[in-house]
This record gives sequence, structure tokens and C-alpha cells, in this order.
Amino acid sequence: MPSILKSFRLLADPNRVRIVLLLEREELSVAELQEILGMGQSTLSTHLGQLKQAGLIEDRRTGKNILYRLKGGRGAEAEVMGELLGVMRKGAAEIPEAEEDRAALELALRKRQDRIRAYFDDLAGRFGREYVPGRSWKALGEMLLKLMPAMAIADLGAGEGTISQLLAQRATKVIAVDNSDKMVEYGTRLASEHGVGNLEYRKGDLEALPVEDGAVDLAFFSQSLHHARHPARAVAEAYRILKPGGQVAILDLLKHRFEQARELYADLWLGFSEVELREYLRKAGFQGIETSVVHREPEAPHFETVLATGRK
Repeated sequence: MPSILKSFRLLADPNRVRIVLLLEREELSVAELQEILGMGQSTLSTHLGQLKQAGLIEDRRTGKNILYRLKGGRGAEAEVMGELLGVMRKGAAEIPEAEEDRAALELALRKRQDRIRAYFDDLAGRFGREYVPGRSWKALGEMLLKLMPAMAIADLGAGEGTISQLLAQRATKVIAVDNSDKMVEYGTRLASEHGVGNLEYRKGDLEALPVEDGAVDLAFFSQSLHHARHPARAVAEAYRILKPGGQVAILDLLKHRFEQARELYADLWLGFSEVELREYLRKAGFQGIETSVVHREPEAPHFETVLATGRK
């Protein structure tokens, strides 16, 4: 039976409380706990060793992984554990990171269930590298565009409008928003020259979109959110302009440490973690939120692209 006094001494550390509350919800590996807690392996291993020695958690090996969980018990032992957990749940309100831990746990569990993604990543990596007559990314993209339902789309942070013009092939209307006079002028001229009549460029800021409430079916950020001063406000604006049932799609860089991007590309943010994007979408009011890393560049600094979607 775990010692109550020893347990309370151990749980005076907020990080050990966070670990126990996570393991109450799910059996987790060291790697998963590291990802959720943002904690170094050495520090985490020390905490886990102390909690295991105190009889609060136990581990088991499965394949190459060691999974940790709360230690089960019966009778008096289960009663003591229940009392300790009750105290910790109340104490979690005083730990700012506890709420973020829950969101990060959901993401880690979804990743665990999505192992098949690695297979498709490898498959995509071979696509176009191994020659097959008639097979190309362009052909695949054209096919997917034809399958896209006709709808009104807002391309937010459209730049010169390359994606806007591609989407206009099937959309009922595309509103391309950018805060650069030159980009808006160039895109408008290009659309006119190519006879793209359902594409309208508007100058505006991502945090104050020149688009009416409930005007579009899809709001799309393509590598533009990291240029917003306040990304959460930009996502909230996307929610405002969507019709009920409309969707948002965000393609952006996964959080990285390539500081030169601020100078080279005028980036305000060095990408976003999946947890951050999910939180922006949740706070804006979106439901059915999904995120995934969809590409990793093979050359340094190995930028990764994350896709986040949600429904109004």
C-alpha cells in the first residue's frame, strides 16, 4: 500500500501531479509523456522512478516500448489511491499547464491510433520519384479539383493568387484576400488576362477580413497564418465569414527553430504546434477538429507542414 505521507511529499511537485493525472486517464510511454509535458527525458525518468518507488504507478513492456500506468489495487489500497487522486484533481486547478495537458493527451492518443499515416507518408514520398507513365502530381491535383464540389471559397493571405486561380476552376466564387496592394493588383490583372471571372481580389487584413458574415463555404489559409500578428483572431475571423456547416483549412509550418525565417520570409511566428492550432480552432467555435503533419522537407532545416481543419 502506498504511504500517504510519502505520497503527499512526492505530489507536492506540480509536474508529478501532472504525470499522475495523465496516467489516470491513459497508459502512456515515456516518449508520449515527453511530447505531452514538454519535459526532458532525464527529468521525466527521475519523476517516473520516484512515483514507481512510492507505489503510485507501475510499468509494463510491450515490444520495444515501456508503458506506464497507475498502479491498480483492491480494498484499502484502492481507497487510499482514490483519496490521493481526489486531492490531485482539486489541486490541478492551481496548475496552469493541466488544461493544456488534456488537449495534448488527446492529440497523442490520436497519433497513436494513426500509425498507418507513416505508410502513406512513405507512399507519397515515392510518388513521382519512381516513373510510371501518365502518373504525376499535376494529374492527381487536376483530378481532385474536378471532384471538389462547387462552393464559395475565401483564400486568406492569397499572395499572388496561384491557389485562388486553381480553386476558381470549380468554385462558384473565390474571394482572395491579401494586405499587399501590389499582390492584389497583380492577382486581379492575372485573373482578368486569363478570363477567370469568378475570382475577386480584396485588400484586407487577416484579423479584419473584408468579407461579409456567413459568406463562404470554405476559408483557407495556405502558409499565411504565421504572418498574422494575432493568429487566434485570424482564425476567429475565418469562423465569422463561414456559413453554418462551412469548413476551415489551415496549411502552415509545424513549429520550428529556424530563426532566420523571420528575416528571410518576414515570418512573425516560427510555425505552430498541432496543440496550438487545435486550441485556436476550439476557441473560435469550430467542431470536428483534425490536425496532421502532411509533409517533411528532406533538406535542412527540414520544415514540416501541418494541416488543420474544422467545421462551423
